[in-house]
Amino acid sequence: MNALVQRPRVLEAVRQALKRSPVVALLGPRQCGKTTLAHQLTGADSHFFDLESTLDRQALSLAAERTLAPLRGMVVLDEVQTMPQLLPVLRVLADRRETPARFLLLGSASPDLIRGAAESLAGRVAFVQLGGFDVTETGADSADQLWERGGFPRSFLAPNDAGSYAWRQDFIETFLSRDTARFGIALPPEGLRRFWTMLAHLHGGSLNAAELGRALDLDQKTASRYVDILCGAFLVRRLPPWFENTGKRLVKAHKIYLRDTGLLHALLGLRTPMEVRSHPRLGASWEGFALEHAINLCNAERDAYFWGTHGGAELDLLINRGGAKIGFEFKFSELPTTTKSMRVAMTDLKLKRLFVVYPGTRRFELDDDIIALPLTGLLAESASL
Repeated sequence: MNALVQRPRVLEAVRQALKRSPVVALLGPRQCGKTTLAHQLTGADSHFFDLESTLDRQALSLAAERTLAPLRGMVVLDEVQTMPQLLPVLRVLADRRETPARFLLLGSASPDLIRGAAESLAGRVAFVQLGGFDVTETGADSADQLWERGGFPRSFLAPNDAGSYAWRQDFIETFLSRDTARFGIALPPEGLRRFWTMLAHLHGGSLNAAELGRALDLDQKTASRYVDILCGAFLVRRLPPWFENTGKRLVKAHKIYLRDTGLLHALLGLRTPMEVRSHPRLGASWEGFALEHAINLCNAERDAYFWGTHGGAELDLLINRGGAKIGFEFKFSELPTTTKSMRVAMTDLKLKRLFVVYPGTRRFELDDDIIALPLTGLLAESASL
């Protein structure tokens, strides 16, 4: 189904990773299109193992090195998080002098998988993250639908809003019933759904793990660990604060976002575009949608922060790129304007540039080095960062 939407930028990122590393891990949440993407990369000399298939799993369980060593070309291991014992075998195969094969690992992101791959395959593995569709893939005309339904292919491409909403609810229930134990969450599914829904209500706001824990009779450490797990599954983003000595008291709590706005809307019970647009969290929802695009399209996963002072000045997103600081504000407005907060951020942080991202179509200057930028212009602008 997601073959209807082309993803050339991600395909090229995986191809480049395969050129420089014998092993590439393509990580993302379930149902985001990893398997479809892998099939677009494979050819006649490729080999595909589905580790949720009984036959494939049995072959690799009994004699993994003997099965994989003779193979040439690309070898795809799907759902690799279900067999972490393969990682040491892949280290041995990756170290062969001829490097006769390249290994593409597909995994539903989990902290254990990332940590295990980083430890077992240090220096041999490249990581590529894959989320749902973005606006450069679906087209500007579909931006509203992408925001309302989210980027999971089956949700975005559903024939109608009711079908999209039903798919998202099924996805949530499947995650709660199937993945809860695997991720080490002791809460029963209904308890984790409450926890996840509480995070949805905090979307775009400060994270207070102690408060979250008290609401579910959990201690702060356990609540923080559950947030970590949802972040590791690429379902939640915890955005850290940027610290800089400006002589002002800074906000130190992380901000929390659900990474897919379709799941956000489903957890909030918003079934239709009208319900989304009449909800009190409308602005926060669009802020999170645009923020994910900015981080993704600017390739800033490791360089992304927010900034705020106790005096009320704030910046939705700060990208620190080689010492140069670029600011982003996200405004659900057809005619954004500058604010005192923006000017304070420009001065205190010595920003190279500040983009005010909005859902319009025109790029224009608001002030010196403060630029109104359409969401669809993020990719082109990212080249200059």
